[in-house]
Amino acid sequence: MAGKYFCMVMRLNIDCNGCCRKVRRILLNMKEIETHLIEKQQCRVSVCGRFVPADVAIKMRKKMNRRVEILEILELDGTTEQMEQRAMIATCKTHQLYC
Repeated sequence: MAGKYFCMVMRLNIDCNGCCRKVRRILLNMKEIETHLIEKQQCRVSVCGRFVPADVAIKMRKKMNRRVEILEILELDGTTEQMEQRAMIATCKTHQLYC
């Protein structure tokens, strides 16, 4: 299951810059996550990589001690169109909304 490439959007309460930095640090320490995007205003966190979506949500829940709601899960299997989509998502990392 961990061999598949997933993009997942989660809702997570991010009240302050400290919370935002903590989320970012947690995501950077998860080796299975390749790219992430933190949208502080919308309280959304998007992650992409080869992981089990439920496991990432559970890790976030335990480390942040906050409710994590999974909004969307996309499974990419490696077709050309999806790889282009993946590349587009990867460019989001350069346009990341830093805290």
